[in-house]
Amino acid sequence: MQSFRTELENPVVEKDIIDLEKKIRAFREGKIHEEKFRSLRLARGVYGQRQPGVQMVRIKLPFGKVTFKQLLRIADVSDEYGSGNLHLTTRQDIQIHYVSLDRTPQLWEELERDDVTIREACGNTVRNVTSSPDSGINPNELFDVSPYAHAFFTYFLRNPICQEMGRKIKFSFSSDEKDTAYSYIHDLGFIPKINENGERGFKVMLGGGLGAQPFLASLVHDFLPEDQIIPYAESVLRVFDRYGERTNRNKARLKYLVQKLGLEELLRLIDEERIANKSKSFKIDRDAVLSPEPPALLEYPELDVVNTLDYQHWRATNVVEQKQSGFYGVYVKVPVGDIKTDRARKLVAGISPYVADEIRITQNQGLLLKFVRAGALPALYVELKALDFATPGFDSIGDVTTCPGTDTCNLGISNSMSLSVALEEVIYEEFPELIYDKDIKIKISGCMNSCGQHGLAHIGFHGSSVKANGKVVPAVQVMLGGGTVGDGAGRVAERVIKAPSKRATGVLRTLLNDFSANSSTEESFHSYYDRQGKDYFYQLLKPLADLTTLKDEEYVDWGHEEIFNTAIGVGECAGVVIDLVATLLLEAEEKLGWAKASFEAGAWSDSIYHTYAVFVNAAKALLLDKAVNSSTQIGVIREFDTHYVETGEFELKSTFNELVLQINKHEPTAEFAAAYLADVTAFFNQINAKREEKI
Repeated sequence: MQSFRTELENPVVEKDIIDLEKKIRAFREGKIHEEKFRSLRLARGVYGQRQPGVQMVRIKLPFGKVTFKQLLRIADVSDEYGSGNLHLTTRQDIQIHYVSLDRTPQLWEELERDDVTIREACGNTVRNVTSSPDSGINPNELFDVSPYAHAFFTYFLRNPICQEMGRKIKFSFSSDEKDTAYSYIHDLGFIPKINENGERGFKVMLGGGLGAQPFLASLVHDFLPEDQIIPYAESVLRVFDRYGERTNRNKARLKYLVQKLGLEELLRLIDEERIANKSKSFKIDRDAVLSPEPPALLEYPELDVVNTLDYQHWRATNVVEQKQSGFYGVYVKVPVGDIKTDRARKLVAGISPYVADEIRITQNQGLLLKFVRAGALPALYVELKALDFATPGFDSIGDVTTCPGTDTCNLGISNSMSLSVALEEVIYEEFPELIYDKDIKIKISGCMNSCGQHGLAHIGFHGSSVKANGKVVPAVQVMLGGGTVGDGAGRVAERVIKAPSKRATGVLRTLLNDFSANSSTEESFHSYYDRQGKDYFYQLLKPLADLTTLKDEEYVDWGHEEIFNTAIGVGECAGVVIDLVATLLLEAEEKLGWAKASFEAGAWSDSIYHTYAVFVNAAKALLLDKAVNSSTQIGVIREFDTHYVETGEFELKSTFNELVLQINKHEPTAEFAAAYLADVTAFFNQINAKREEKI
């Protein structure tokens, strides 16, 4: 690992990678508990796979932006360390699979050579900040949200307030009121607005989420000035870190904190926290993400391909006008989000003469190419078609979104990727006219957790199982009626019926035929669903759920030959921190070192937050000595008063609550940072003295 010190120019990144290598070595030597190590590696983008002994590495690409050079670097890394495949995700990331844990530091170092990170791509952190892929070229946008998404990425990466939260946090930025970044299912979602004075700001949605129990976000600001969005998000994270659930991970998302405290009380706590923020106002650098340079103007050949039906379908469904006059955006449909590395290299070589050096990964696992001149479209189409990347119908009903399912995921119940291919075949072969229908979305997840976003689909499926004749049958839960309404409003799909997985194609045919026969002219799928009602669709699909008519092949899942069984592993969407006294005290000591280092560097706010974490970790350790285990940080603070301060076992100059919560009563000044650090040092020394007495 010593070579990283000389080959990487960024000392912060270098330290991260060296630290990961040390933690892996300590884990191999049995010096770090497995559960603690899991949380450490997850926060560094290293995620366990369904297959034992290998890892998935998630690459964090803010708002899905990737250059040609970066994509080629990622392809090289996948070949060297993974399976030679790039998987595009619904959070605009790229995932590499089948990576050896011991090689992840080297993999990370290779990516960083082209400014690509895996830091905080997984774990209980701020996940990838997403945006509408067309931000910057959308003719309807009030302004480009890309610099704002970038600011969120840089501000919260490695920020002490969001390194060890109870669960993950997700932010999104939509480019206009169509809300294509789905603000309504995010912890914080932002939609651009301009007020009557011509000032930029955002409509803010809070507390949304999918998963097994979807919640729609609440409107908390009609207009929040642009310089206030980062301070507001910081306050939200501080409150979530302190009050959020930490024991029951199924109830640990921000949406459950809204449910537990009530929106009004949560907003009060957020407002109360603002005094402690590092930034009271944060000016966004609007030039941080510049529009890419258009490709050079060439003499484009006249090609007969423009007269073909395939080209005309592609031109009508995959090409959009940009707000920049004379230029077009071109969408690339990527089935199941998978691109083999050899195709990725050929793609870059083929498109580079015709498009700008910036690709955006889309939320439906495709690609957006920018700044294509009208004259270049036929030549670009020829290049894409040669690589099988010119399928028409991008973002149509025939463009199915799916998670990896049982291919690689521990939580997968069924094979969502093979089902996705089967459903797309139904559309393209039996309903080809629907490639022009971009109002209906089909989304699939391999389990109920909605990584494939089935909860916001018009027609959604998630993996499940049913029992029949003493055997387990792979099944899908059919979800209907979800989707985006616009400007922060959305709909959660309703569970209608379960059917064997092999009948999902029949479910789709039945729904589309019924919609065609019984919807009125110009009626949307949402209106049709609402008019007919949930029970209508239950009765419509009931024959397909009949288990008395099962055939032998229906006991086998899509893409498999063996009889189905529900082999579900342990989910890793959030690492669990093991509650061992010694581990907690070691962590507290480590954080105390971070607090002192931040103070010496003049990073007062960071020092203060590290100090706060020392108080909580150390107090939690002592509470475990009395078998008291609180599920929130605020609970730890209150329980310590009850079991140690009020009993006289621990002498403080005030209550523990008052001592610790000085953090949100003071500005983050040098004076307060010094006093707070002195308080925690005395507290930690007192704890160590008590521990030594017991020994």
